[in-house]
Amino acid sequence: MGQQITVSPQVVGDVAIFDTNRTITGQDGSASGKPEAEGSPADAGDFPGQLADRLLAVDASIDHVFVQSNVVTVRRSGGWDDPSVQAAADVIAGFFRFYPDE
Repeated sequence: MGQQITVSPQVVGDVAIFDTNRTITGQDGSASGKPEAEGSPADAGDFPGQLADRLLAVDASIDHVFVQSNVVTVRRSGGWDDPSVQAAADVIAGFFRFYPDE
């Protein structure tokens, strides 16, 4: 259930910009960074917060996520390499998938 999101990444220094073919949030945007202490996951209706939680969990070097409409901007300390870009893109691409492929 759910459709795969098409993701087009572009890296500029420590920031990767992931342009998607689906809107994830409204025009106001939503930012998330690493919490100082472990907390509860984002609320069920907070799609940008849920996506940020998944990105922060997949890569310890990610320290900031900003989601606005169909663009996800992710900062990673130490810059990006191809496997890191692919891992983040995979998280975003599968965000609206509720059941994995068999």
